[in-house]
Amino acid sequence: MKKMLIFVAIVSLVAGSLFAEEAILVDFGKLAADIHVSVGPDDQTSTPNHNRATMMDYSRVRFGGSFTEDQKKVMRTSLAIGNWEVLLASSSRTVSNMVLSYTKEATSKQWGTVMGVRIHFPLESFNSWAHIQPPFEIPAFEPQANVQDDGTIEASGDSDGITSPSRFEDGYGVIKNVGTIKSIAVNVYGLNFPHGLSTLYIDSFGNKKSSFMGYLTFDGWGELRWDNPSYVQEVRNRDLRLYPLYPASTPFIKFAGFEIKRDAAKDGGDFITYFKDVKVIYDKAVLDTDRDLDDEALWNIIQDRENARKSWEMERFGQNQILRYLDTQKQATENEFTPTAANTQ
Repeated sequence: MKKMLIFVAIVSLVAGSLFAEEAILVDFGKLAADIHVSVGPDDQTSTPNHNRATMMDYSRVRFGGSFTEDQKKVMRTSLAIGNWEVLLASSSRTVSNMVLSYTKEATSKQWGTVMGVRIHFPLESFNSWAHIQPPFEIPAFEPQANVQDDGTIEASGDSDGITSPSRFEDGYGVIKNVGTIKSIAVNVYGLNFPHGLSTLYIDSFGNKKSSFMGYLTFDGWGELRWDNPSYVQEVRNRDLRLYPLYPASTPFIKFAGFEIKRDAAKDGGDFITYFKDVKVIYDKAVLDTDRDLDDEALWNIIQDRENARKSWEMERFGQNQILRYLDTQKQATENEFTPTAANTQ
């Protein structure tokens, strides 16, 4: 009986140590544009248009080999705030609504750089929604890299992004070793709009999940919070189980954006808001321990598995980016017709 009590006490201590881990999932202050990447040979501007820390190169994606070296140099993108997309519901996706729905950097007296969002909902009385989403699915296992002023990415060589921290952790969209989520909080600026806000994220199984944060019917900065109704605080009431530690990959979550819902009974038209960050309180999935053997260095199971996952993520987002690049190259750049020459005869 005494041994059983000691065992229960140890289990409670270990389980209790998993509580109250807090991390920033995404901090938009870190996503300010700080470098300029040329968009073509005629680009003579120097205004920053990309975020150095989150640059991605998709020129090596298997999508044909007919691109010139100059074209490959501009096949880069980042999580810079101006690159984020506003995707409207199909019933609201008119040309005028899409043109008037976009993101841009804003300067807050309290927070510094934040994300500003404009959404143009239909004026008609029907339900609608809009997703504010990153330009590509944020990769969970991206090695650390050195990014030059022109956007060139060079591997640092001291990180693989799998057994060591990846480039998109620490406020850039990824949190690893996430067990049960207890709470999610968003710092958001309200302008008395009656629209609902949800936070979207993707788990390590590829499932996209949505957590409803509340309504934006307030003025100024506020913290909207979602508390997991299924979270069990008391350890004795939990279903305690033992799971194999290796080669199970460490669970993670990655940010997938926000959802704004507009009710049919509410006014449509322009909607404006601002976002500072998203924070998460969660249980650790695995305790940090000092193990006798380095399993991954011997077997490379996680590395092989996650390299395949990363290649798939890169190829999928790269193909979308290349299609957009090709469409940009075909786009008309003239705004006015060439004046007709006068007849001198």
